[in-house]
Amino acid sequence: MYFNTKQKLSLARSLITKTSPAYVQFYVTARCDLACEQCNIIYADADAEEMTLTQIRQMAYNLSKIGVCIVLFIGGEPFMRKDLPEIVKAFTDVNIHVRLQTNGLASLGDLQRCVEAGAHDISISLDTLDSSLQDSINAGNGRSWDRVMETVANVNRIFPENGTGFFGTVLMPRNMEHIEGVIKFATAIGWWVSLVPVHITTPSNPRGFRLFDDKKVCTFTKQQLPRVKEILQRVKELRKEGYNVYDSDEYIDDIFHFVSGEPLTWRRRNMDVCDSPNLYFAIEPNGNIRPCCDYKLDKAFRIYQSDFSRKYWSGEIHREIYPYTRQCSGCMYGSYPEISVTARYFIPQLKRFFFFTKRTKNVSG
Repeated sequence: MYFNTKQKLSLARSLITKTSPAYVQFYVTARCDLACEQCNIIYADADAEEMTLTQIRQMAYNLSKIGVCIVLFIGGEPFMRKDLPEIVKAFTDVNIHVRLQTNGLASLGDLQRCVEAGAHDISISLDTLDSSLQDSINAGNGRSWDRVMETVANVNRIFPENGTGFFGTVLMPRNMEHIEGVIKFATAIGWWVSLVPVHITTPSNPRGFRLFDDKKVCTFTKQQLPRVKEILQRVKELRKEGYNVYDSDEYIDDIFHFVSGEPLTWRRRNMDVCDSPNLYFAIEPNGNIRPCCDYKLDKAFRIYQSDFSRKYWSGEIHREIYPYTRQCSGCMYGSYPEISVTARYFIPQLKRFFFFTKRTKNVSG
């Protein structure tokens, strides 16, 4: 993954000082053309207003003023917005690195226009190499796996030499025996894999990205946990063998802690709270800041408003967010834990900084 000099300095400052956000997740839209069984966001944000392009441009400028280095475009499905290339350019114009997270159904033309706007980093959802299982996970959407493979081929054709491709793979009971195959496939085509354990909650405690698992198809049983531990150990071994596993040992260990109901450890160097909004936060489709995927603030702070950076640096936003982070039991939404680990542990910091700044070709034809 290639970062220019200014982005490298911004990233280094964030990870060292821990006072300016390295990363934000921007929920471009709540609309999606799939209804995957492990995702709840299209229901949680179904009534979300979307920003205009003018508001997004102002938001991008404000984020650059507080030092943001990376923005993840997420949804819903970002490609549901026809002006997505213009949204990409709003961020690349102010020197913020854009990663596209998509279900993989985008057309070649839409991908090409985003590349021309400056996007060369993409994450596509892929949970298995079994096409029928993937289609089932994607709520029975016919040919979704085939279309993802077409998109992967298109990315490898049109992305620049410094482009990077990731598979976002959700670890669930139905696909846990398929994880090694996804990792080996990704490595063979020059992509990387980042695991996220399925997140579950209850109707009495609804959260944005967590699903209600009434039928218990996504909940690991006590009998399955020893096998889960073996699989995660194998994932660490695969990375040591040279396969393209993005996740750190600390993060992989915490995946097991999470699915088995044990306390998480990635927050232990920050008094057992996460680093929002100091190192990361999320943005609703309407431009409101939120602590993360799970929580919305009672008070609205629109990031495109002219006084946003003042409210951020004054600590006003932090005071609204801290009550949520202090009472949260923790999540395993990949990027948040990994950025905290990177910022607070020396060896992971060195490894991540090399990954973020190397200039080698990643995606391959």
